[in-house]
Amino acid sequence: MTDVVPTGSPVRRHRRWSVTATLGAVLVGVVVVVALVSFVYLPYPADQIGGGRLTGPSPTHWLGTDTLGRDLLSQLMVGARIALLAGAGSALLAAVVGIVLGLAAAFAQRWLDDGIAAVLDVLIAFPSLLLAMLVVAARGATLSSAILAIGLASAAVVARLTRILAKRVLGEQYVLAARTSGTRWLGIVIHHVLPNIWPTLAVIVALQFGLAVLAEASLSYLGLGAPPPNASWGSLLQQAQGTVYVAPLGAIAPGIALIVLVLGMNLLADGMQDAFDPTRRRR
Repeated sequence: MTDVVPTGSPVRRHRRWSVTATLGAVLVGVVVVVALVSFVYLPYPADQIGGGRLTGPSPTHWLGTDTLGRDLLSQLMVGARIALLAGAGSALLAAVVGIVLGLAAAFAQRWLDDGIAAVLDVLIAFPSLLLAMLVVAARGATLSSAILAIGLASAAVVARLTRILAKRVLGEQYVLAARTSGTRWLGIVIHHVLPNIWPTLAVIVALQFGLAVLAEASLSYLGLGAPPPNASWGSLLQQAQGTVYVAPLGAIAPGIALIVLVLGMNLLADGMQDAFDPTRRRR
């Protein structure tokens, strides 16, 4: 006999944590563990010079040294902190600014909504890395400037998606009934809009995390990221480009670290989308 769900009763979705999400969580977790360990233990101080220039892997320097004689493993561990801080800070800033701006556009009058949508389209069409370079050039090359620049550049994507999703929810009959009964807009946002749009927003913010890590590495590669002695993975790649044939591990190691973190976040985001959207679940 088929069970009948009473009308009006909430139906709880069964969300399965997919293999994709598990693999992504493992990859990201490895980088997080390395970053946490770096606060209590480093093989050598990241800026210590004296290990010999461009030495290969050895018992004293597991990944060798760079062009200045610094331990490469120590620099990679410190770079994990910078990558996670840049990704998390930029994604959080993009989420806050984007959600607030998107909700404001969804509740605004038609002319203001169209104006905000046009501005968002222009910002999205504008190269985000170039926008970040302009902000960093104006404020100075620091990690906080990079986070601010990348976060603002990513906020337009979050704002556009928030506006689309919020307007769709605001068109539902139960929301129209709530607005007619006199419910304030803040109550509608908290009780109706955000609970319905947060799964999709969580996926896009996770994707923006990975893009922010790549953007920070690109800025550091161009000399616009965290200044020395901070060992950003992008700056390590820039320093190793001239000696890639002599000491290839100096370029391979930070490149693999970037791939692990970005791929892990993308897999995690894809797994989250599978969990939140039953139509995308595969056997």
